[in-house]
Amino acid sequence: MRDFERRRDRFDFFDRMESPAVNLCFTLDVPDFRAWCKAHDLAPFHVMLCAVLRAVLKVKNFRYRIVDGEVIRIDRLVPSFTVMNQHGDLNFAQFDWTDDVREFVARGQAAREQASSMTELNIKYRTMSPRDAKDQVFVTCMPWLDFTSIQHPMASLATPDIPSLAWGRFRDGPGGLQLPFSVQAHHGFVDGWHIHLLGRQVAAELADIIR
Repeated sequence: MRDFERRRDRFDFFDRMESPAVNLCFTLDVPDFRAWCKAHDLAPFHVMLCAVLRAVLKVKNFRYRIVDGEVIRIDRLVPSFTVMNQHGDLNFAQFDWTDDVREFVARGQAAREQASSMTELNIKYRTMSPRDAKDQVFVTCMPWLDFTSIQHPMASLATPDIPSLAWGRFRDGPGGLQLPFSVQAHHGFVDGWHIHLLGRQVAAELADIIR
């Protein structure tokens, strides 16, 4: 928390605002990992999710949260993401973390199947305690859209401390793949530089996975 204390005055500055959120959408360049996924029979979305969440853990500014008015830094993540059920309605999938990519993908796919078969909102997700909810980032993927902006929902304009991440349709880029990537976070914790670091770390994690 010593690193946070260096920016305590920035946190106080932004936290007093009606909405202290920073929200950026940009083109993310990543290695083309599709052939590797196909060769290893792994779903690209779940491999991407693994890389994104690994990156979040390594860029510590994305691990700060507010609990009962105090700033903490989380040490773990509970993977969660949005899915669509049989009626075309949104639901939330959630599973336990593992460092093994294959097991991560398997757990993610099982969670997707479970959540997508539900008609009502996932009761496990919506009954999380306020503290347990802090051990996640909000993740959504819209693979059919090459979007240029997004507005993430917030429980309160004043408390955007759980980061929201989204990405869209892959397209071929000059050195691999490109995709729209959106990051929303509390500006008291995260600046544009940290968002840049996160994007760079996602690409590095994917490169490490497929090497």
